[in-house]
Amino acid sequence: MTSSTVTSSQSPRPPRPNLAFRRLRGQRSPAEFAALVRRAAREIGERVSCDARYVGRVEAGEIRCPNYAYERVFLHLFPGRTLDDLGFAPRSSVRGRGARTTDEAPPVHTTSPTYASPETEGAYETYDTQDPYDTHQDHEESDVQRRAFMTGGTATVAAASLGPFAVAFGGVAQAAGRSVHRAGGSEAGALEEAVRKIRLLDDRHGADGLYRRAAAPLRTAYELLDAGTTRQATTDRLYAGAGELAISVGWLAHDSGRFDDARSHYAEALATARMSGDPGLEAHAFCNTAFLARDAGRPREAVRAAQAAQRAARAVGSPRLMSLLALREAGGWAGLADRTGTEQALARAQALYDRGPSESDPEWMTFYGEAELEGLEAQCWSTLGDWPRAARHAHRAADLQDPHFTRNIALYTAELADDLARGGRPDEAAMAGMHVLDLLDEVQSSRIQTMLAGTARVLLPHRRASGVSTFLERHASLPRTA
Repeated sequence: MTSSTVTSSQSPRPPRPNLAFRRLRGQRSPAEFAALVRRAAREIGERVSCDARYVGRVEAGEIRCPNYAYERVFLHLFPGRTLDDLGFAPRSSVRGRGARTTDEAPPVHTTSPTYASPETEGAYETYDTQDPYDTHQDHEESDVQRRAFMTGGTATVAAASLGPFAVAFGGVAQAAGRSVHRAGGSEAGALEEAVRKIRLLDDRHGADGLYRRAAAPLRTAYELLDAGTTRQATTDRLYAGAGELAISVGWLAHDSGRFDDARSHYAEALATARMSGDPGLEAHAFCNTAFLARDAGRPREAVRAAQAAQRAARAVGSPRLMSLLALREAGGWAGLADRTGTEQALARAQALYDRGPSESDPEWMTFYGEAELEGLEAQCWSTLGDWPRAARHAHRAADLQDPHFTRNIALYTAELADDLARGGRPDEAAMAGMHVLDLLDEVQSSRIQTMLAGTARVLLPHRRASGVSTFLERHASLPRTA
């Protein structure tokens, strides 16, 4: 939990926007500027967790003075300028004590977090951490562990930002309004219910319309953790709930094409799992990280993340969970064009699935049935270029899927359309594509729209085939997402 000195060090004055820093960003988007900062950090051997949110906090004046690592990066990025030129306040005025002299500056990396005012970038100086599967995640986790206990915001802001989804998350937002008291069972229950509802909404409607609204309850979840509890059992529930909500929000980002945001949320969940010693949550976080790595074109990372998930999941005792994780590993091997590795992982996934459900199966795995197994196998064969086999499995997935999971039906059918198109069956591909278009009135998923766009490009040379021109015209009339 956070040190009590953290909140007391916050300035009572409202933040003033940092206009100087905003001018330096110029025409770049916050995400583009954050990437520039990270690149400058690498040039001087620093690690910083800069993302669009950090840039926004600086420009809003929430970060009045950067920590030492960011200071070195900014001064390297803008040579000849001082922190004052960049719009920052003197360190001594922020920390409420004399600033260190140059000789007292801390080392570039420390081995543990150093608590400080949130105005000095948050709770941490830069520190070194080794990820079990990929050192590229180091800077993500340092930011994650900082934010895990230092998240600001109020219940009023959280509730107001949810709009029509307030019913789904209102309980959590309301709980944070009593943050002066320790959180109890009712708050933990509200958080768990929010996770269930966000998954239900995603199953029915896809991620695009949900992601922005779901970020507010996530902030509130960590406020509940920061408030503390009187019972360890409640603390455990809050940790698990906050971690699962971080994964759910990460999935919404993932499915709507915001891969950087998804990576950050998954790392947030992983940090929470490690701090609470929750192997089930750790396995879930690594599971989604593996899936994201595959989609982002990092297949070797996908394999290693899936293997890390399997190591954590051994303590859970769920064959179905191990089956899903084997499929995640198979997806990575397919991305590496390793057919043998893919086939071995797929066989292991099927054998584990055939052991049946158990009481130790995690609640979040309700989506994982025979349809999902078939769908994920279809994706593996598609990645390997075996279009006929991929189409067979995608067709089975769509047929087996419970009608309740509208998004998954659209996903599997989009996969089928693409496999058929690439396998030289344009008329059947167009028919499947039309079915997906019918479902897009109910489902908002950038992933599915991206797949459908790829299918349309493959079908362009076949526009004279039966039904293809109709599909292409209807697809072309779709409104484009931002």
